[in-house]
Amino acid sequence: MGNDDETNGRGRVTLAEVAKLADVSLPTVSKVLNGRADVSRATRAKVEQLLEAHGYRRRPRTAPWPGLVELVFHELDSIWAMELVKGVEQVARENHATVVLTVSGTRHTPGPEWLDGVLQRRPLGVVLVFSTLPQDVKRQLRSAAIPFVVVDPAGDPDPDVPSVGSANWAGGLAATRHLTALNHERVAIITGPKDMLCSRARLDGYRSAMAMAALDVDPRLIRFGDFHVQGGFEHAMSLLDEPDRPTAIFAGSDLQALGVLEAARLKGLRVPQDLSVVGYDDVPLAQWSSPPLTTVHQPLRQMAEEASRMLFNQDESGKGAQRIELATHLVERQSTAPPGKS
Repeated sequence: MGNDDETNGRGRVTLAEVAKLADVSLPTVSKVLNGRADVSRATRAKVEQLLEAHGYRRRPRTAPWPGLVELVFHELDSIWAMELVKGVEQVARENHATVVLTVSGTRHTPGPEWLDGVLQRRPLGVVLVFSTLPQDVKRQLRSAAIPFVVVDPAGDPDPDVPSVGSANWAGGLAATRHLTALNHERVAIITGPKDMLCSRARLDGYRSAMAMAALDVDPRLIRFGDFHVQGGFEHAMSLLDEPDRPTAIFAGSDLQALGVLEAARLKGLRVPQDLSVVGYDDVPLAQWSSPPLTTVHQPLRQMAEEASRMLFNQDESGKGAQRIELATHLVERQSTAPPGKS
């Protein structure tokens, strides 16, 4: 059992103490540390809590094969997901590692089945595209000495979680100020889901820009979407049915903006002459829409690169968690113009 010995502030110790406190055998503690599946969840949780309480931390292993970096999403059908993949792959390649993709859980946290699997795979590190991580997930990854970083376009992780995000409020502000500067007064917003902080941050930026332009915010012009094309289309169809329809729509993602463009086409409205549209993300497809989409550039690939570098640069103690927030900026193309411009 010598390879499973750990250290804490008091010096060299063995896992026998932990086994005694947990009232389990020494091989059981070893199984927990090695991510073996043949341990009950209750026993695993008890052992991990004791390991954490006593400051135990397994030494990072030396991989017998080229190291794996695991990138975990809740879905892979978004265009922006591919930008994140490219960013992680770039840094992994620089560090002679291979990327494996996993789909699990909801947009908030990975599923419990993923945790069991990753403890057995024991990658060099994990990049997670989620807004939060439950305490038991953080504890088990740390006790197994698996570094992790959250790429967080969605929310605001706990301060003890290394994470990379972007300036969502500033992005919402820039998009809306661009429209008000073009003299739009009826500006609608289709942001993301209500339970995602990025959605609310972009909405807050929208509200701030409207206030700066001394414009009232009509609650009927505020919609919570799902960041997908269909959601943008359905909300736009509803907005454009209003008797006093908006002259501009700020969509909280480029995919939603594509749905808005289709709704405008079906309503017989020209973009940008009859309706201005601004997206968010600046995925490659945005410049190929018809017309090319004015959008807020979110540096998705750079976010993934920074997260991966943080992963490789974490010290063995797992301390020093930091939050990096990258800037966003407006990219002007041909989908916006003053209202009523021929």
